[in-house]
Amino acid sequence: MSPRLTGDESSLWRAAIRVLDANWTGIATTPSPGLYPHQWSWDSVFVCLGLARYRPERARQELAGLLRAQWADGMVPHIVFNAGLVRRGYFPGPELWLSRRQPGAPRSVETSAITQPPLHAFAAMRLHAAASDGACSRDFLRWAYPRLAAQHRYLANVRDVGGEGLASICHPWESGMDNSPAWDRPLAAVQPPPTAYARLPVPRSIPAGVDHDRYFWLVTSFRESGYDAGYLRDEHPFLIEDPLFNAVYLASTHALAEIAEVVGADPVPHREEAERLHSALARRLWDDEQRCFHPLDLRSDRLIRIATIASFAPLLDPALSSPMARRLADLLLSARFAGAAGYPVPTCDLQASAFDRAAYWRGPTWVNTNWLLWAGSLQQGFDTIADLLYGGTLRLVRQSGFREFFDPFDGSGRGSHDYSWTAALLLDLLAARRAVPEAFPRGE
Repeated sequence: MSPRLTGDESSLWRAAIRVLDANWTGIATTPSPGLYPHQWSWDSVFVCLGLARYRPERARQELAGLLRAQWADGMVPHIVFNAGLVRRGYFPGPELWLSRRQPGAPRSVETSAITQPPLHAFAAMRLHAAASDGACSRDFLRWAYPRLAAQHRYLANVRDVGGEGLASICHPWESGMDNSPAWDRPLAAVQPPPTAYARLPVPRSIPAGVDHDRYFWLVTSFRESGYDAGYLRDEHPFLIEDPLFNAVYLASTHALAEIAEVVGADPVPHREEAERLHSALARRLWDDEQRCFHPLDLRSDRLIRIATIASFAPLLDPALSSPMARRLADLLLSARFAGAAGYPVPTCDLQASAFDRAAYWRGPTWVNTNWLLWAGSLQQGFDTIADLLYGGTLRLVRQSGFREFFDPFDGSGRGSHDYSWTAALLLDLLAARRAVPEAFPRGE
């Protein structure tokens, strides 16, 4: 596919469809050809949002694949491994997680043993809202609802380590923003024993800020505990309440209440949980001095005061106070973020020492975070910001194609080519603006 995409919105639509069809394995959509060959939870949920506009039956299959890999305690794993690939064809693969040894893991597939931001109920409800086959859609929600409710119970029962309603992440991979500079300080406090395992070679292409020894030790220590909730609570050294993870959790909790109404279940417990999450976000993660949200390191009991794209994720909260929302908007439009980036929105404060325009999650623009801020801006009634994000995202794709991420200053594409969530979220943006002709609503 040509990096530069010319033509009208229908041409962009068709190009995005080609990417998603090419990355479909018959079971799930891989994030990109070659480099990411399995099903990632975070990626697949974004893919569902695009497929809802194109092939809703495949979107339901995509989401069902994640939920069928759910553990007995309700945890939805961040990777579902493709058994058809050559063993050790991707690292870290099943051999790191050893999920089959765990009694609560699924028997039919091998998975990781950690999770990712729980956007699943949110995606399921949007899929239902976009569906033209109402009966099939309601049947799917009836099947999915108890599984989505179990996912949320897991987060409330196991991951609310702070006891105030927010879920904690136990690994940077759970954040969806693996190498964010927000994790530098808590990772530096992790001291793996030098003889715990053989040192693994790290490719030269690994971006700045990544300490893979610590990444792997966090997994192996959790695995050696039997992925025990008590170990996680009392001993695991990396435990963070992240604003992006919890804003997504809150958005999905609201969606779960809507799903409950559709399937005839009681929505009240989900609404009460949403109120607890809303209150805890504002109480625990808002930094009034810096006027944005920051992660809270539970092991040091300190906010991590570096502004990243995650700082704006609570715009997804429909009950966010107007003063907080306006302060976030001011920061987003300032010279620290969109105001000085030609292709917004960079994932790290441009004025921070950790900013790196080329390194994963330490500066580049990503379509999925643009989409989250676009959705949050619409939620808050910030139509001008939503227009900026919509136009900037389409401009990135027109200029550089469906890349994994983009330089925030010149818009050049970086990382993988033909990246699935980039293509899928473009479909959702185009459909939301009714830019796709009715004669061509679902592809060819």
